[in-house]
Amino acid sequence: MSLHDAYARITPWELAFVSEKDARKFVSSVQEESEGRGADPQMLESFLTMASVDQFILGLGGAESEEGASMRFGGLAFHLYHFTTESCPLYLLTVDAARYLVEGRPPGSPALPGASGYLQLPQHFFWTGVASSGASQESIDGIFWTATSGGLLHTLLVTGIRPDRPGLGVIPLPPAPLNDAPIWLDLEARGTEDDFSASLPGGELDGLYGVSTAGEVFKLLARIFAYISSDQGRLEAEAPHEGEQAPEPSCLPYTRIGRGV
Repeated sequence: MSLHDAYARITPWELAFVSEKDARKFVSSVQEESEGRGADPQMLESFLTMASVDQFILGLGGAESEEGASMRFGGLAFHLYHFTTESCPLYLLTVDAARYLVEGRPPGSPALPGASGYLQLPQHFFWTGVASSGASQESIDGIFWTATSGGLLHTLLVTGIRPDRPGLGVIPLPPAPLNDAPIWLDLEARGTEDDFSASLPGGELDGLYGVSTAGEVFKLLARIFAYISSDQGRLEAEAPHEGEQAPEPSCLPYTRIGRGV
């Protein structure tokens, strides 16, 4: 299976919005409604009650036919809103840096690089699901995060971005207190089983990783945030990749998170 970290791939933000103008229009509609109602768009519960959010969710391909779409795709709308207001900070984790962070904790403490962002993982490197469950296993494209002023971290896994089919999958995770982030660095999320062990057939031989618990997501994020805030990692600002290639490149500038020397 071909892993990919050469450049940032097309993102959920670009799949959800035809243009930046559409994204800004969505943000404006949410802000206008929230001001009129006295609602706080940082509060997920309030955000999901907005008519402008419902309208956006109904416009997503396939969302109207899925059970529980309001909560699942409402979470996507929540992150897309905050991602847009933060000027779309996109990070690409390289294969070398990912292996380093899975195998051990970096020095330093987790510090968010911003209030919201999208962390894109190497393509086909991390997989969801447990083989014994019978559910299909999906490649994880990346993780949205949004931190609120009240100290909560909201996260959402994005899966299933593939050239052979439209759309994407989303897995919202329960909000977690940011104050707990240092604890996540050494969390044993699976108990007696190794965290990030792959259940995908052939995954161990290919050096792939699995994510089957929320704790593993928090652990990975905490280690990445600590890595970014330390002087151990190599952060490089990159312009959008040009050219028609597979996988389709993102049109957004991004920061590459590489392995330091």
